[in-house]
Amino acid sequence: MLATADAAVQLATSRKRTGNGWITPFIGKNRNTIAPGEAPPADGVLYPVAFLVEKDAGAVVKVHFHSADQYQVVIQGGGSLGKHEIGTVAVHYTDAYSAYGPIVANDRGVSWFTLRNTWDPGARYMPEQRHVLREARATISHREATCGPLPPLSVGALAALKADTAEAVIAETEDGLCTWRYTVPAGGSVTGPDPVSGGGQYWLVSGGSASVPGGELLSAQSLVFVGPDEPASVLTAGPGGADLICMQFPRRARD
Repeated sequence: MLATADAAVQLATSRKRTGNGWITPFIGKNRNTIAPGEAPPADGVLYPVAFLVEKDAGAVVKVHFHSADQYQVVIQGGGSLGKHEIGTVAVHYTDAYSAYGPIVANDRGVSWFTLRNTWDPGARYMPEQRHVLREARATISHREATCGPLPPLSVGALAALKADTAEAVIAETEDGLCTWRYTVPAGGSVTGPDPVSGGGQYWLVSGGSASVPGGELLSAQSLVFVGPDEPASVLTAGPGGADLICMQFPRRARD
């Protein structure tokens, strides 16, 4: 399963106003976009879901958890997530049934991608859902992993690149969780890690532009999802170079 979503297209066609910000679906359906009466995907089945959340200045999201593994990637603005200060580009991972937050936007607001590889029915807020969290602790332990902020390279810095770089910014675990950052000069290509080692990968075009084989050039803040049964992904930088973040889920969800 390979899916791409160009930020320029999604923001122009799918951005919707909410009570304290905006939400834009990128890949898959979530609880807000699934059709009435449509059956959601089964638990544990590989099903990529990605959407952009934009919160107004001062907005607060209470402490909560989800039943799916999840990455959140801050791409604009800042504030705090629990004890962590967040800014562009901060990466935050939580296992299913790991409570986190609150998320508090600063005076510039904050925007982040929510990235999942399985279906999730929606946030479960604390302390009302504490009993559910306690029951889950019998089989699932709490895990969080963070890195950043990793500001995208400037236009000038991308243009000056002479060779690609690769760095693990969240160290790989035994079950395959890992996050890498790549910088690629104009027209250059990088091959990502073998997806079979994890439960699916999201690539974020953090800066510049890039494409997958046979695909259109993707603008900054675009996404690519690579399933665990796909070959290692090859991304080619556009004419201005590319700054890329690859986020791999642990081995759980499969087709």
